[in-house]
Amino acid sequence: MTSAAVSFQNVSKAYGTLQALKGVSFEVEKGAFFGLLGPNGAGKSTLINSMAGLVKPSSGHILVNGYDTEKSYRQTRRQLGLVPQELISDPFFSIKELLTIQSGYFGLSGSVQDKWIGELLERLALSEKADANTNQLSGGMKRRVLIAMALVHKPDVIVLDEPTAGVDVDLRKTLWDFTKELHQKGHTIILTTHYLEEAESLCEKVAILQKGQLRALESTSDLVSMHPFRYVRVSLSQRFEKAMLSSTLDLANRLDSFNVNEVVFKVEKELPLNQVMSWLSASPLSIKDITSRDATLEEVFISLTGGQDNEL
Repeated sequence: MTSAAVSFQNVSKAYGTLQALKGVSFEVEKGAFFGLLGPNGAGKSTLINSMAGLVKPSSGHILVNGYDTEKSYRQTRRQLGLVPQELISDPFFSIKELLTIQSGYFGLSGSVQDKWIGELLERLALSEKADANTNQLSGGMKRRVLIAMALVHKPDVIVLDEPTAGVDVDLRKTLWDFTKELHQKGHTIILTTHYLEEAESLCEKVAILQKGQLRALESTSDLVSMHPFRYVRVSLSQRFEKAMLSSTLDLANRLDSFNVNEVVFKVEKELPLNQVMSWLSASPLSIKDITSRDATLEEVFISLTGGQDNEL
């Protein structure tokens, strides 16, 4: 068996003349907290659905814990738990019944499984709604049910496809606390999200897709450190006007953003900070405070993808 939890091997997918995936290859290590990122239309959903057996790749192979998703589909489905973007709505069964039925798909029943279902309901704050139908639930509660259904068979690999889209702060905290606990127990977590601050704080390694191709594959810290700029934030005791920089072109050319009494400069990392301080000293800015920071994952992402945004 491979040491990788998931291995994508030259995966391509075409819908007629539209090439959604173009020879994507990378591995997700066992026990990793992995981010799969990309603008809308990058091919993330196509890749995830291919891994889950919902889409058949045009070519290439996907292995989950060494099992081929096409040749050994029963084994791969047992290894994988997918929380999809689409919300559930079932008018016939209660939440507890849905989890029992979902367990049955994997041949799981009895007191041990009932105990695990009870724990899932409790951990996801669904116990009070256990006998309610999903069409009686809010969007956030439906999201919790999807998470419980994905975890009911205790999969080794958990895929979270935009799990916090449109949910409140309380659910977000509940989800991440539970997910971190599962990760600490050895589960492999694959996360797709447009909240890049979440990916930066949670994911150890990220892959960035763009237009169906792998654009970057690095540890999160290495990817952020590769960005060639730092950001210098200057707080002012006056109202900022762009004309204030007309006599200091070195600063004007590095202006990144500003508001009423704050301005941010995008500065090359190799440029000594004392040079920036010298420019600021020579400017007419009335300075209250200065801070410097490295780029965020979101800024690296925008730099790599150019802000391209169209869904596949």
